[in-house]
Amino acid sequence: MPEFAKPDFSIKRLADNSYRAIDEGVYEIDRFSTHETISLRKAISLCPHAPLITEVKFSSPSYGKIRTKDEPAMIARIMADYGAAGISVLTQPSLFDGSLEYLATVRRALPKMSLLMKDIIVSTVQIDAGKKVGADCVLLIKSIFDNSLAEDSLEKLLEYSKKRELEVLIEVHTRQEFAEVLKAKHDLIGINNRNLDSLQVDITNTEKLLKRYDKGRAVIISESGIGTPEDIQYLKRAGADAFLVGTSIMQTPNIGDKISKLYYAL
Repeated sequence: MPEFAKPDFSIKRLADNSYRAIDEGVYEIDRFSTHETISLRKAISLCPHAPLITEVKFSSPSYGKIRTKDEPAMIARIMADYGAAGISVLTQPSLFDGSLEYLATVRRALPKMSLLMKDIIVSTVQIDAGKKVGADCVLLIKSIFDNSLAEDSLEKLLEYSKKRELEVLIEVHTRQEFAEVLKAKHDLIGINNRNLDSLQVDITNTEKLLKRYDKGRAVIISESGIGTPEDIQYLKRAGADAFLVGTSIMQTPNIGDKISKLYYAL
């Protein structure tokens, strides 16, 4: 299904959806996971082939419905069996059909897998919820903070996440965002090839940013628009260390075969 941009879409709409979900009590969680944090950064470094962060995602603003709602734990087990270094689970209920319960069930199914809570985080309430259901890492999108759409600064939510013993993946899209997170010495950075305002994808965005700036010791995860072994090879040459792949995997009938082809691309 071809991608398209929705004229009324914006990063603010993503943030508004998160605030609405918070107000509706989506992130009020009673349970508490006691597992020790499993480092996504370490999992990437130990991967013998292409380090894939595969994603359990049923819908998105750009594609609409991606896959029928199969059991998330079953999907995640297949992903793990075929070599995923880590698994991203969408927990944003609006636009993405995500759920904290999905993350909780994947945690129970895969107690030794590093799990990324993929959400539009604007509040410590969401970070607490992620910790309670078993996340190891949370996503903080820099443009959310640069546009003053979160309840506090990136630095404060980053510090709060680390106090909760969570790793943090800082997501950037532009040269300025990348330069700023490198200057702040963040060690786990996602370069999104998708513009979150237009929803347009340009897989060369990862190369453009890495050509301009020395990543130093940061681990770089290229995100969005990745679907073939050739994409993996190209992004690796550009300097990416790992690859977050969601839609192209979730769309295919044979998830294991798709992951295997990407995993052995390097």
